[in-house]
Amino acid sequence: MSGQRWRRWGISSQCVAIAASLTTFCCDGGRQVVGWETPDAEGDVYLPWYGGSPYYRRWPIAPVSGPDSWIVSVWMQNPINAARFRDAGINLFVGLWNGPTDEQLAALARAAIPAIAHQAGVWKTHTGNPTMRGWLLPDQPDNAQPTNTGFGPCIPPSEALATYQAVVQSDSSRPAFLKLGRGIVDPTWEGRGSTCTGHPEHYADYVRAADMLGVVLFPIDAGLPLEMVATAIEQARMWSRDEKPVIAIVQASLIGERRRPTPAQIRAQVWMSIVHRAAGVEYFCHQERPTVVETDCLDDAPTLAALRQINAQLRDLAPVLDTLPVANGVTVSSDPSLPVDTLLKRYAGATYLFAAAMRDGSTRATFQLQRFPAAAQAEVLGENRSIAVTNGTFQDDFTSYGVHLYRLTH
Repeated sequence: MSGQRWRRWGISSQCVAIAASLTTFCCDGGRQVVGWETPDAEGDVYLPWYGGSPYYRRWPIAPVSGPDSWIVSVWMQNPINAARFRDAGINLFVGLWNGPTDEQLAALARAAIPAIAHQAGVWKTHTGNPTMRGWLLPDQPDNAQPTNTGFGPCIPPSEALATYQAVVQSDSSRPAFLKLGRGIVDPTWEGRGSTCTGHPEHYADYVRAADMLGVVLFPIDAGLPLEMVATAIEQARMWSRDEKPVIAIVQASLIGERRRPTPAQIRAQVWMSIVHRAAGVEYFCHQERPTVVETDCLDDAPTLAALRQINAQLRDLAPVLDTLPVANGVTVSSDPSLPVDTLLKRYAGATYLFAAAMRDGSTRATFQLQRFPAAAQAEVLGENRSIAVTNGTFQDDFTSYGVHLYRLTH
C-alpha cells in the first residue's frame, strides 16, 4: 500500500508515515499473498482474497453456508426484536447480552436468525444447536481496558491469542470472531493506553487470534473521515495477508452527541468497505448517550428505509460478492482530489462494477473496461437508468461519497 494511495483517501501525512511503517512490519516474514495470478482463459487476473464462502467449509457450523449467505449482521441486540431486524434484511446477530440463554436462542430460532455468541451462559448445552454459528471473542483487546479506577493498558497480543486458542480447544466446530479498535488505522491513538500506543507491530499477532476479523471506528461519532471505514478494511486485510474475512462495522445510529448518519452515509460506509473487499457487514444500531436506545436504527424511519434498501441489494448481489475480485478489469479516472475506487467481479455472464467516491465533493468519473466489445450497456442497479458503453468506456457523476453499482452486459 503506497503513501500515494493513502493520500488519495485524504488521510493525513502522519497516517502516510504510519502506512509506510505498517507495510514494513507486514513484509517482515511469513507467507506473502501474491496479488497477481495466472490469467484465466478470458485474460482476468485476480486480487488477493480470503476465498469467499468456501473459506467457511472447514467448520461444521458457520455463519456462511454458501454463495447466497453473505453476512449482513447487527451488534448485540435483544432477540425479542429478531423479527424486526429480519424484516430489515439482517441475517445474523453478533453478541447476546449476558447470554446465550435458552430464551435468547429460542427467540432467534423462531425468527430464523442465527447468532455469533460468547462461550458463556448455556452454550455447553447447545453445542449442536445450529442457531449458534460462531464464537465471539472479547471485544477490542487492542484498546485500553477499563479498571476500577479508569483504564489500564491493552490486552497483550499473546493473551488474546491464548484466549482464542482456549475457545477453539473448547469447541472447534465454529469460527471465532474478533473485533479490533481504532489503533489499527492510527497507532498513535491514545485510546490504546500508554504502554500500547505506538506499537502497530502488535497487530501482526492480534489478527492470528481469530478466524474472522472486524474493526470498530464509528467515524461519524468519533469525528473521523468517513473513508476511514475503508482504511480499516485495508489494514485488517493487510495484517492478515488476506487469509481471513474482514467484516465491515458500520455506524447506523445516533450514538451520542454528534449527528445521526444519513441514509447516504450509511450506504457509503457499506459500499466503500465492500469496494475494499469487506467480507460482510455488521451494523451498530444503538444510541448510547444521553440514554440507551437499543433499536435506534429501526426506530428512525429514514434509517430503517435505508437499511431495507441496502440489505435487499446485498441479498440480491450475494452470489456476485462471493466471486473472485478481478485485478485487471477496469481503470478509472476522476478529479485527483476526489478519487473513485472500484471493485470488479464477474458472475453468470455479466460484469459487475461497484464504484464509490472516497471523498466529500462532486466529480465525474471515466471508466475504461478492459477486453470489452465495441458496444455494451451498463445498468445502474437500483437507479432505473442505463449508460451506453462504447469501446469499453463510459462516464458517470458522483456526489459526496456517492455509490453507483453497475451490471454490464453485451
